[in-house]
Amino acid sequence: MFTGIITHLGKFERNEKEKFFFSASASFLDMLHPSDSVSVNGACLTVVKKTKGEFFVNLMPETVKRTMLGTLLPKTVVNLELPATPRSFLAGHIVQGHIDGVGALSKMEKKGNSKILEIVVEKKLLRYIVNQGSVAVNGISLTVIEAKQKSFTVGIIPYTWQHTMLQGIKVGDKVNTEVDILAKYAEKISKY
Repeated sequence: MFTGIITHLGKFERNEKEKFFFSASASFLDMLHPSDSVSVNGACLTVVKKTKGEFFVNLMPETVKRTMLGTLLPKTVVNLELPATPRSFLAGHIVQGHIDGVGALSKMEKKGNSKILEIVVEKKLLRYIVNQGSVAVNGISLTVIEAKQKSFTVGIIPYTWQHTMLQGIKVGDKVNTEVDILAKYAEKISKY
């Protein structure tokens, strides 16, 4: 489990078939060990091995299909987060790292000190996205401003902009989207 509060940035370096290599700071790598879970752009992955300056994970075909990780280009900045522990401060929301779908940034506008991002997602996900609800975009815990018919909007404060991979995002870029797990459980329970 993660909180969606991004603590570090890394870079996608390369992939060798199913092995995906990421570089990260020494402080992040010091906390990382083989078999640990790590969130990379919101996807929960297992660390296979770390070497000086980088670590790698295995991506199975299902992960490549369900996430935007297979579209990463070398040197692309990614969000990194270690799993929550009993001592973690739950500042975001419950983020499992199980990507529900890939969205695309369709619009970005400046509003006051913030940026408003509009993200288009599959219609089947929109039933779980509500105004002022929680959503994770590339692993970042965000509050929905408006849930629309084909998209939703979120506001990004300057701190989040500067400390996440969003600082380099462009219209058309793909993003991993995870809806609130509580909404999915509520829907399942209501059917019984």
